[in-house]
Amino acid sequence: MSKLAILVADDHEVVRTGIKQVLAACSDLAVAAEATNGNEVLSKVRASAFDVVLTDLAMPGISGLDLIRRIKVERPDAAVLVHSMYVDGQTATRALKAGAMGYVTKGSDAATLVEGIRQVAKGRRFISPDLVDEVLSNLSGDNQGHPHERLSEREFQVFRMFVEGQTVNAIATALSLSPKTVSTHKTRLIRKLNVKTDTDLIRYAINHDLISQGWSEQL
Repeated sequence: MSKLAILVADDHEVVRTGIKQVLAACSDLAVAAEATNGNEVLSKVRASAFDVVLTDLAMPGISGLDLIRRIKVERPDAAVLVHSMYVDGQTATRALKAGAMGYVTKGSDAATLVEGIRQVAKGRRFISPDLVDEVLSNLSGDNQGHPHERLSEREFQVFRMFVEGQTVNAIATALSLSPKTVSTHKTRLIRKLNVKTDTDLIRYAINHDLISQGWSEQL
């Protein structure tokens, strides 16, 4: 039986090592290549065919939804499974709408990750069990109406990075934007979310489960 070829993309070596150890125990799965940033991912999908691209959302260079879309342009037949630290249904929904077949949080156990890889390789969607209800509600349109639903993809990305503690300059560097552009995105998203202060912005993220528990406990 031929093994499914997996491209593992994550900028943290410890994460890639852990994934390789998990998949090494599976007779039907094989890590065929690794990548540490979005540009490497695109280079490798152009050069070789993979059954599944298992990718983080936050890596240097091209990342997030842009990376998912570009993978699908290069290799429409490759199934993209997002493996992310973000544990909210909104991020998962956006990833699926961008072209991902599945979304698994990094807090999931090994069995969930393996099952996710196997399912998306078969052309089936797979979502971490704790996010299924929210994602399905989002996709069906039942959860529309929240102010953050009206943010553009870039505004949402800046929003997430800001509420997780990154400065305007750090966000600008990570996204290859000017600090002025990041500040403009921040001003717009503050207006769209109808908040006034940075603290209000963070509390909005907490109230809508758009921020990690670790940050919540600091406020």
